[in-house]
Amino acid sequence: MAFQNTNTIAIALLISILLSCIITVFTQNTPLFACDTDKNPTLKNFVFCNPSLDVTTRVNDLVNRLTLEEKIGYLVNNASSIKRLGIPGYNWWSEALHGVSNVGPATYFSNVVPAATSFPQVILTAASFNEALFKAIGKVVSTEARAMYNVGLAGLTYWSPNVNIFRDPRWGRGQETPGEDPVLTSKYAVDYVKGLQERDDGDKERLKVGACCKHYTAYDVDNWKGIDRYHFSAVVTKQDTEDTFQPPFKSCVLDGNVASVMCSYNKVNGKPTCGDSDLLKGVIRGEWKLNGYISSDCDSLDIMFNAQHWAKTPAEVAADALNAGLDLNCGNYLRFNTLGAIQSGLVKELVVDKAVSNNFATLMRLGFFDGDPKKQMYGNLGPKDVCTSAHQELAREAARQGIVLLKNRFGSLPLSTCDIKSLAVIGPNANVTATMIGNYAGIPCKYTTPLQGLSASVETVYQAGCRNTKCSTAQINGAKKVAAAASAVVLVMGTDLSIEAESRDRTSISLPGQQNRLITEVASASKGPVILVIMSGGGMDITFAKDNPKIGSILWVGLPGEAGGAALADIIFGRYNPSGRLPMTWYPQSFAETVNMTNMNMRPDPVTGHPGYTYRFYRGKTVYPFGYGLSYSLFSQWVVKAPTVVRISKHKDHVYHSSECHTVTLGDINCKNSRFHVVVGVKNVGRMKGSCSVLLFSYPPQGIHNVPQKQLLDFEKVLLAPQEVSFVRFKVDSCKHLSVVDENGNRKVALGRHVLQVGDAKHSLYLKI
Repeated sequence: MAFQNTNTIAIALLISILLSCIITVFTQNTPLFACDTDKNPTLKNFVFCNPSLDVTTRVNDLVNRLTLEEKIGYLVNNASSIKRLGIPGYNWWSEALHGVSNVGPATYFSNVVPAATSFPQVILTAASFNEALFKAIGKVVSTEARAMYNVGLAGLTYWSPNVNIFRDPRWGRGQETPGEDPVLTSKYAVDYVKGLQERDDGDKERLKVGACCKHYTAYDVDNWKGIDRYHFSAVVTKQDTEDTFQPPFKSCVLDGNVASVMCSYNKVNGKPTCGDSDLLKGVIRGEWKLNGYISSDCDSLDIMFNAQHWAKTPAEVAADALNAGLDLNCGNYLRFNTLGAIQSGLVKELVVDKAVSNNFATLMRLGFFDGDPKKQMYGNLGPKDVCTSAHQELAREAARQGIVLLKNRFGSLPLSTCDIKSLAVIGPNANVTATMIGNYAGIPCKYTTPLQGLSASVETVYQAGCRNTKCSTAQINGAKKVAAAASAVVLVMGTDLSIEAESRDRTSISLPGQQNRLITEVASASKGPVILVIMSGGGMDITFAKDNPKIGSILWVGLPGEAGGAALADIIFGRYNPSGRLPMTWYPQSFAETVNMTNMNMRPDPVTGHPGYTYRFYRGKTVYPFGYGLSYSLFSQWVVKAPTVVRISKHKDHVYHSSECHTVTLGDINCKNSRFHVVVGVKNVGRMKGSCSVLLFSYPPQGIHNVPQKQLLDFEKVLLAPQEVSFVRFKVDSCKHLSVVDENGNRKVALGRHVLQVGDAKHSLYLKI
């Protein structure tokens, strides 16, 4: 999300937001809500103010009372008040990607609540492969959001999470996502949404806060070599749409019951997503039955008209979006152009009624129309519930669980504090603060930088080595001098938001500037262990360091959040055993030099030389593969129990000839009888307690439909003491887990030999009719 790249709109919106925040900070100390029957007892007579009635009845009553102008006023994010009915204006735009953020104008900080817990950027949290952690973070974020709402500092609707697939390593917003795999991304999306939305009383219809899965769909180009998201049309095959780009959104709606889906800036196959009836009304609302509202990205409709030239008049764009199924416009486009669209006969008022009904229904599920929120569930939350010690400890734990150990030559790590007389801490990211929290962050409770975290355990000597991460010049001699005199060296390198961020894609995936030289020369001068730490949102080509024997260990810490430095120190000094695994493939620099980022084809094309994307399809050389991660312990994994043959039955009225087919359409078989269990044994054969992420992969039968060479089915994280054994039980559904998508986007079950893999252990099973 961002404002359109036009000065007039950007300046006007910025001034509006600033004035709004300034006015509210000094005057508002109570939350906005409708149906304040304490102040206006006559509101008790309105059906829409009766919380004992069902949402549909209340919404219908409210919409029937509204004028057309009042309805239009609630089609935009900065919704207008309806004073005659006791309904205040409401701003829908808040953000909570990895903590309550002040990016959106509806949420801000003040002396009442000066900060909120800032968790690791999503890409690092995903590296934990821990569903319980995903949900726990969401629950804390929603608690802090509700606490801030109760003192008038926040809204109830949060446009998070970002569930786009991290297709290309150069994408600046990959840091906001759970990575490149549809299963991992889907599971993260569902768990985080549930953490945000689910109430403690188990009421499925009510919401704690409203989440939003974005950006729908096939959105992963921001600004690459002058090609920006406002003008880019993603050319996507039906096959890639169904087996890569859509699954996270489908899971959000069907499994997470998310309150909202946001359509993206880009076009898909030539059509703006916010004006595509097939994508919005057909899929989200029709196939998936969204119980919530569909929002545009900010100024998307203005972009449809002015940048994409989708229609001849503003009214036509407004009509196309509403007719396609859009309910809420981030921006003012529908405020100014909906009436004209209706008067021109381009859209019916009934369509506006449906849209505004979806918006009001969401607010009713949030309790916005139930009177004073302090008399409702969560009404006791306040400033005391933000930045608690437990919340901050969870931020530290999340960073620890996500950090990935990429190299540990001869057991260089962990370091012993007893053996370290002085530690040289070098690098442009060694003492950073804001870099650690990445995009869409708020104001953290506090920062612990890498330098601070390491200094708390041993005596340190600090040299930046470069003025910033771009490292156009490096202070080599000073860095070498402190490295040579130290017992050990920690180099903290990588990127920041000046290199990879929203509206900023990379062209190179090597370390910036002279970082490689600084690392190599410092390592050469060092007499003790050298630990390289990469702080980045995306993968880097660090082959030179991987192959350098002087560099004993490499850690990837993502963008580790407010407690990143403390978490890093915990791992370096052995207080915590690393267990993170890469949620994305790390490619060589040659990939960035030869692959066109705007080529959306996931699958390789031997004719054009396109190598494909992600571990599922890419067959080229990697620096580190998806799912890679070391530990201070060794874990043995084996298949304890799994069938060798799985038989599925066809429906009686369907004709099937086994000699003619390698796949069977899902509608032709009885999926209720296709389930089985895989039991995996895990043993910690090392000397240190630690966690192991058990990843269950499958290799589907090759040679049909250009299927993935390998795909993740499920995962689970287990904590084991030395020599302890645990058993993980996976539920496998042949129709869901062993199916593939054909060239026309149809999901089918692949018959024949499937190979299951956990760790180095493989197991064959045959799927038969």
